[in-house]
Amino acid sequence: MEKSLETICIHGGWKPQKGEPQQLPIYQSTTFRYESSEQMARLFDLEDSGYFYTRLANPTNDAVAKKIAALEGGVGAVLTSSGQAANFYAIINLCGAGDHFVTSNTIYGGTFNLFGVTLKKLGIECTFIDPDWDDEKIEAAFRPNTKCFFGETISNPGGKVFDIGRFAGMAHKHGVPLIMDNTFATPINCRPFEWGCDIITHSTTKYMDGHAAQVGGAVVDSGNFDWEAYGEKFSGLTTPDDSYHGIVYTKTFGKMAYLTKLVTQLMRDLGSIPSPQNSFLLNLGLETLYLRMRQHCANAQKVAEWLEQNEKVAWVNYCGLPSNKYYALGQKYLPNGSCGVIAFGLKGSREDAIKFIDKLDFISIVTHVADARTCVLHPASHTHRQLTDEQLREAGVAPDLIRLSVGIENVDDIIADIEQALR
Repeated sequence: MEKSLETICIHGGWKPQKGEPQQLPIYQSTTFRYESSEQMARLFDLEDSGYFYTRLANPTNDAVAKKIAALEGGVGAVLTSSGQAANFYAIINLCGAGDHFVTSNTIYGGTFNLFGVTLKKLGIECTFIDPDWDDEKIEAAFRPNTKCFFGETISNPGGKVFDIGRFAGMAHKHGVPLIMDNTFATPINCRPFEWGCDIITHSTTKYMDGHAAQVGGAVVDSGNFDWEAYGEKFSGLTTPDDSYHGIVYTKTFGKMAYLTKLVTQLMRDLGSIPSPQNSFLLNLGLETLYLRMRQHCANAQKVAEWLEQNEKVAWVNYCGLPSNKYYALGQKYLPNGSCGVIAFGLKGSREDAIKFIDKLDFISIVTHVADARTCVLHPASHTHRQLTDEQLREAGVAPDLIRLSVGIENVDDIIADIEQALR
């Protein structure tokens, strides 16, 4: 029986049997015992599934990964130690030195730097495109060695909505998968696989956790992209892997080929796993995700409407506002609400924005975003401070942009704090 999202949040991934704990247990162990050398050998040869070392697989981590995969409607998921690690793995599982990918420029500053600077040092080149460009201009960015197209469902911090169906069609036209970071929308408000996306990443540190208690990430595969149809381009998946006795991932693992390669190669060699304790904390957050997202969105809608009417506010970007440029896309892809993050700017200087956030009371100035507490950040001074004003604008971040992450407190208290700080 197919279950609803709110039920999956509670019951997904872990089904206790007779005498087992109702709550997901923490398997806080590096290793797992077997009775014979042959049993262990079969695991290392990928001939059996099971647990032998937590860097590759752990029961607590796997249970939470199964819950996230079920929420997104994917065939499977892998947890990572951070959202940055998830995006890194999602790309280099397909790209090597000499390869290229296309990405939206309206993405989180850390991801912008990862793609434009760090991956370039590894010989992987990317082309940044503006999602508002016309199709012809965007398609000109694709090359014969392009391996994927990347975007964020709702951009961090700009709040722009990605036209998933449009860009999925574009990616597939060029024989590559669409990879999307669905952190802000979460699967409660958007399931990109239903619109043609192929691979989803998450910073589980944000809404999925909800309490600022753990740092983590996830990579989820739809299982829908036909790697063998473009076998020469994705030879890492469609030709023998010498490090595993010539296994061909697509032949041996079918729809799980991409994730199996990610674990057996990248996790094996690079690590970046979450601790079982962190996955346990993440699971506690997932249990209330459905409820919290409803409250985040209801509060953010009221705050955005209030800001839009305030004479000291120059502009507001929140796709729930009918006046917003992305309202139509929001209604298409996010009809039940988008997220709690609002981008806005004040009338005045960049320094006025800093003065404003310094006057807030219980609304916290933190690097974090998207948890139960309302928090605020001036990206140009904090998360994106390594970028020039020109680079900020290229990344869709105005120098005066204030990122307000609306929490689940009483909305009247949130508005009152903003009002006194503006005053």
